[in-house]
Amino acid sequence: MALTTRQRRPLPSDPPPSSPIYTKYDKPSRRLGDGDGGREEEKSLGWFVPAFALGMLRYMSATTNIIHDCDEVFNYWEPLHYLLYKSGFQTWEYSSEFALRSYLYILFHELVGRPASWLFAEDKVRVFYAVRLFLGLLSVTTDAVLVVALSRKYGRRLASYTLAMLCLTSGCFFASTSFLPSSFSMYAISLASGFFLLEKYAMAVAVSAAGVILGWPFSILAFLPVVFYSLARRFKQAFLAGAATSVTLLALSVFVDYQYYRRWTSSVLNLVVYNVVGGGESHLYGIEGPLYYLRNAFNNFNFGFVLALLFVGILPIARKKYAPGLVVVVSPVYIWLLFMSMQPHKEERFLYPIYPLICVAASAVIESFPDILRDKYDPNANFVMVTTAKVLRPFVLGLILCASHSRTFSLVNGYAAPIEVYKILQHHDDAGPGSVVCVGSEWHRYPSSFFIPNFVGEVRWLDDGFRGLLPLPFNSTLGGTSAAPSYFNNKNKASDQQFLQDVEACTFLVELQLNRPYPSRGSDLSKWEPIAALPYLDREFSPPLYRSFFIPYLWQQRNVFGLYKLFRRIRN
Repeated sequence: MALTTRQRRPLPSDPPPSSPIYTKYDKPSRRLGDGDGGREEEKSLGWFVPAFALGMLRYMSATTNIIHDCDEVFNYWEPLHYLLYKSGFQTWEYSSEFALRSYLYILFHELVGRPASWLFAEDKVRVFYAVRLFLGLLSVTTDAVLVVALSRKYGRRLASYTLAMLCLTSGCFFASTSFLPSSFSMYAISLASGFFLLEKYAMAVAVSAAGVILGWPFSILAFLPVVFYSLARRFKQAFLAGAATSVTLLALSVFVDYQYYRRWTSSVLNLVVYNVVGGGESHLYGIEGPLYYLRNAFNNFNFGFVLALLFVGILPIARKKYAPGLVVVVSPVYIWLLFMSMQPHKEERFLYPIYPLICVAASAVIESFPDILRDKYDPNANFVMVTTAKVLRPFVLGLILCASHSRTFSLVNGYAAPIEVYKILQHHDDAGPGSVVCVGSEWHRYPSSFFIPNFVGEVRWLDDGFRGLLPLPFNSTLGGTSAAPSYFNNKNKASDQQFLQDVEACTFLVELQLNRPYPSRGSDLSKWEPIAALPYLDREFSPPLYRSFFIPYLWQQRNVFGLYKLFRRIRN
């Protein structure tokens, strides 16, 4: 008589059936003890810890972050200021003749900026920080999804390491609250990667489409691995979600651009045509060597970036753990670095989209230290070396985080003077309405019109030898956002109208005074009274190591500082 066996029904607490994709259930886990019924299950990281940790650090970033790129000011903060207050600077990209920038991206931030302007009335500085806090909230939400997804799929350790790096590495600290499309694409990368790991493939593709269209079109390369793999797993649902999101956002972008440019155009298409099909002329704004991004990534992630690059090297050992899921998520690091390093024009912000993935890749390598030394045929061999590798994990992570904090502290304290100096203006309203703030060579550190009080009539540039095209105020007479002023061009050629010729019209003057042999306007104390002066790190004369990383005592001693000054004209 044949013997038969009965199989019990699977319980909710049972791990899922084996699959070719690694999950945390496939790794050896600790027995929790008799009181837990002998369960061998690792509890995943909940939502509270990532949200709380990220929230604290993003709040710190929103309130202390400097402005790293003048494009952030003139291409995003200034148009937002114009929409809110009907004043602000316009760049040639926003001329309706070229229409390279999408107002849909600006409107998304106006959803916060408009209520904040009602709430804070004339205090525009608070509106600025309200928008920054909104950017921080977006970063908290998207990064928390990524961390929780990593925890559920690969366990608490990898998720905790990634969380620590997302919170404390300099790159993520600064990029998370920057008002830039590349930062928005970074949020989308985190969210799409999280949804992908949670096997919500349709949502991953939809978020990827939003990151490309609403954020930065060229970031599409960084989304391709997640999108392709999602389509391979759930083609119909993922394709429909991506197509619906793309068509909706493209149509909305065209409609919004028409409302502001007053002509039917697609800023997304214009940007792609200008840079790709038309060849673009980004070299007009500076070129860098092929190692530029490697140097910048090391500055922002130090040894974490080196470990991230080594992720592909540990795959033969950790393939079961990380392939294909984490490999798909991390692969844009290599794709993006290779592609962007080939472009002649390079800027640090172009690397923002892959910042969270650098954290994931580095954390995976740190988590795999014991696997590198463990003998897969004899788990008990090399016991001392494996134990040493386990102890080494928190040490290496701590070293990365300490170096990152050192970098963050150096930048925040060395280069925060422009924002702080412009804040002083609000205390000098006795200068009267119609006052003029003049800025010479420091135009590229202008922190935006949000720091210009209402009694100031205008901000004007002074000719200090710069021969490129500078932003000029939105011209309401010519149509405001729909204007196509003749003084704008796409050749970076200076306009005759961009400089103020009569320096006597200046009420306030902003200058950076360094130890240089040439005179400055503010040095004439018979005409100018200094009303604010803050130290500013002199990059040219400070050693690279000491200016890049804060080393107690040595940072102040070895670095050279100038003075960022605000002057007020002395009226006789």
